[in-house]
Amino acid sequence: MTLDPSSVLLTDRVAVVTGGGAGIGRGIAAGLKAFGARVAIWERDAESCASAAAEIGALGLTVDVRDSAAVDAALAQTSAELGTVTILVNNAGGVFWSGILDTSENGWDALYKSNLRHVYLCTQRVARVLVEQKLPGSVISVTSIEGVRAAPGYATYAAAKAGVVNYTKTAALELAPHGIRVNALAPDITLTEGIRQMAPPGFEDRIGYTVPMGRAGHVDEMAGAAVFLASDLASYVTGQTIHVDGGTHAASGWYHHPETGAYALGPTSI
Repeated sequence: MTLDPSSVLLTDRVAVVTGGGAGIGRGIAAGLKAFGARVAIWERDAESCASAAAEIGALGLTVDVRDSAAVDAALAQTSAELGTVTILVNNAGGVFWSGILDTSENGWDALYKSNLRHVYLCTQRVARVLVEQKLPGSVISVTSIEGVRAAPGYATYAAAKAGVVNYTKTAALELAPHGIRVNALAPDITLTEGIRQMAPPGFEDRIGYTVPMGRAGHVDEMAGAAVFLASDLASYVTGQTIHVDGGTHAASGWYHHPETGAYALGPTSI
């Protein structure tokens, strides 16, 4: 098979990006649009949804993807206005500190619904339509590096993100006979609007010590990986979690020593 540069194009394919009003989701939505897809943003915040949709040239729908009825309605409207959805990006999510000894049942449920429940709901609904219409598709879920490492103070969030990783593998196997590929992206520190607003002075310099590539990531770099997974260039890739993190997953605790720049493990160079 000869590799064709046009294989990366998404011309006239219909893509949904959940949580696409800001941050990584907004970057991915813009990336998919740039490569030719017709994009729908499903976003709970009406203001950011409208702003992102107008800027990107996308269909913006205010949707709470944790609610099955809202997902069904949004999918029906998206299909009616843009066509059958063949690319789904499960990006919506949320996090807050919640230590194990202090986590309430409501806190657990909130983090589960924000980070895992919607992945099941949206994937299932989109896949059902694709199977019914005998169409191939690509599902991409945004997990986190916290889904594959310990995260003190964020156990519930990490458990949900780990669930996304395993759900991705299982869904990939179940849907492979139907030509539907299922993969995930796992970022670490990515410079979004929210991160920039909360970060203390010197934040980016300090991040450079912990990331092998020496810097934080950009939403466009997440978008590039999403475009690859959505396109025919990734036609034989399924069940995978790609770490778009500058090497922090591979580093496993190794970091650049702030004085020497050499790799060190733990608080000293022992």
